[in-house]
This record gives sequence, C-alpha cells and structure tokens, in this order.
Amino acid sequence: MRIMHTADWHFGKTLEGRDRAEEQWAFIDELVAICEDEAVELVLMAGDVYQTVNPSAEAEEMFYQALHRLSAGGRRGVVVIAGNHDHTERIRAPRWLADGLGIVLVGLPKDEIRPQAERPGGVWRPWAQVGVCELALPHCPHRARIAAVPYPSEARLGEVLSASLDEREMRQSYSQRLASWYADLARHFRPDTVNLLMSHVYVAGGIETESEIQIQVGGAYAVDPAAFPKEAQYVALGHLHRPQEMEGPGGVPIRYAGSPLAYSFSEAGQQKSVTIVDVKPGERARWREVPLSAGRPLVRWRAASLAEVHAWLEEGRDANAWIDLEVRVETEMALREIQDLREARPHLVHIRPILPSQTMEEDERRAPGSVVSPEALFRRFFEEKVGLPPDDAMVQLFLELVRDVEVEDDGAPAEAGEEVGA
Repeated sequence: MRIMHTADWHFGKTLEGRDRAEEQWAFIDELVAICEDEAVELVLMAGDVYQTVNPSAEAEEMFYQALHRLSAGGRRGVVVIAGNHDHTERIRAPRWLADGLGIVLVGLPKDEIRPQAERPGGVWRPWAQVGVCELALPHCPHRARIAAVPYPSEARLGEVLSASLDEREMRQSYSQRLASWYADLARHFRPDTVNLLMSHVYVAGGIETESEIQIQVGGAYAVDPAAFPKEAQYVALGHLHRPQEMEGPGGVPIRYAGSPLAYSFSEAGQQKSVTIVDVKPGERARWREVPLSAGRPLVRWRAASLAEVHAWLEEGRDANAWIDLEVRVETEMALREIQDLREARPHLVHIRPILPSQTMEEDERRAPGSVVSPEALFRRFFEEKVGLPPDDAMVQLFLELVRDVEVEDDGAPAEAGEEVGA
C-alpha cells in the first residue's frame, strides 16, 4: 500500500499580512500531481486544515477542492482529522458529501465513524466505530485499519485529565491518558491489515518553529513517544512544521510531515515536503520525503549597507522569495527610502535599519554582566515589531511611563535595567 502523509496546510494563513492564497492553490495542484505520479492509494491529512476556526470562504473552497481532487472520484482513500487550529464542526460539516467518495472526516477524538456498503471500483468502509475505521481501496489487495485521533485537548476529549496543577504531573497524566486511548484503538488492528495511527499532538523532543501556536501549556500537553502503540506500523502526526521523525515502542516510525509552506522566517531555508509511505501487513513501513516547490521561499538578507541592498535588487537576487531584511546604516532611514525599497521589491516583508549605536548596544548586551537600559530595550523591541526606529517623542513617552510605574512600585524613582549573561 502506498500512502501520502501530509499535514498543517493552514489554508488562509498570511505572512505578516501578506496573502499566501496563490501559493496555497499551487500547493493543491502539486499535491494532486504527486499523488498521480506516485500512484498513491491513500492520503492521510493529520490536522490543521485551516489557520483559524473561522476561515474565509476562499480557504474553505481550497479544502473542498483539495478533497475532491485528492479522492480522484472516490478511487483514492482520504482521511482528515482536525488540528488545534480547526473548528471540529467545520471539518466534519461536508461529511455527508464526502461519504459518497469514501472520504473520512474526523473532528473530535470520540467521533463515531460509520461503516459503508461496498462501492464497486471505489473506496469504502467495511467496518468502523469511534475513532477507528477499516478502508478497502480499489487498487490495493490489502485493507487499512486507521486509528484517527484529532487534536486531543481536555475540552475536546471531554475529560479532566489531571487534578493537579503541577506541570510534571499534568504532562504525565495527559501522556498516560493518550497512551491508554491509543492502546484501546490499537486493539482493533489485525495482522492481515495495514495498521496506521494518525493524530495531531506535540511529542516531547520535537523541534518547533515560531509559526506554530503552542498547543501545550508549558509541557502539559507534551506526549511521550512511548505513548504510541507498538502495534501501529506507522504513526502520522500533525502540528510541528518541520518534517521530522522519532521512534516509538518496537521501532515504530513516528513522523511529522511538516507544513507545505514556510509560514515564518524561523523556517527560512527548510525544504518543505510530503511523506510517501510504503507498507504491507506485518512489515515495517518504509518512508521517504518528496520535496515541494509550490511556495515562495523565505530568506533573510543581512546587508552591510543600503548600497549593497540596491545591488542585490538590481541583480534580481531571490526574486521569487519573501525577504526579511536587516541593513546597517549610518543615519536613520527616511520613510521615502523604505517606501522605495518596498516598491522595488514588494515581497520585502521586514526592513530593519541597524544604526551604529544599536550595534554597540547589541555588543554590550551580549557581554556577561552587562546592563541594557529600558530605552535601548524599547528601541530594539519597537524596530523588531514595526520595522522602523521610534521617534524621540515616543521614546520619551515610554520612559515617562516606566518612571511612573517605578514610583508606584517603590515610592521613588529607581534605576532599571536588564542584566544579561548571569
């Protein structure tokens, strides 16, 4: 059986307000083409279809078109679970249409999946119950048993998982509950079927990026790799945007497919991909990455001068990329200069001028035992968020607010700073 594992589409997500719809539509085209080229028989989408619980009409259209095209008229299996970004009812809403194509949509961990009558030449479900189903695929001699567990928060499970507020105890209780849940589902695996588990969770030790909204409170919602059942031949996960693999009990591969597009500059340079899995009943699954090219790359430019930036623009450097620019300047950049750069390259997302004084402050900040003033901290924070240095009036207003707070706390002004390197 050949399976495609994908996740974290985040339809509707932007990059600092920049529209990514064109890239997301192109990703759907590429995903369908890979399915055809690789003769994929089953697609596992492991959550976070949307960026928000209230997606735009276009984002919903993307999802419905992706389902329709991936299913190939009901001849290819498709299973989708809700992630932490998804509204569970929105994921399940089109199931009455999806059922006619053999598509499985699961919103909550305790959703009941219903069996179907045989569909000659199409995907159908000979057997199903809460959280698990069996799929018969028209071009595959084997059937798949799939344990499908959408994002399992306490609220979505409908359970209080720990009476303690201690983070260690909360994490242990959460991991133990999921281990028990996964084990209950794995009891339905059979030696003559391909046995798969899919879920949307954070596994302890996974590598995160800035584009992921945290689903764990501290480490409370982190799951131990040992929680996954050894009876599963492959564990398909969603949530983490960097493709990565871990090993579960008995050597079972636990894998994050990653997001199809880079959604923050912390993902700059990452090769996005989908995972192709080949597996037979009773055998260890083999997987490989198939790279994606649909999205614009995210790159960071670190320029020594404005002249260097203009030279890069003239030569067409990274012409197709979203760019995060940091440029060293001798004096503050005028608004017109920043506008000129944006007109020359509309895909410049951030423009951060770095003055000589800021370079010195950065060096001082890194020195062990050094203290950085509230003014320097505010200037640095403002530039990182806005892309422009604050004017003197704004800095003065901030310092007055700081002094007012210090007077309220201590009854008299005090020296404030940030000690680093301690």
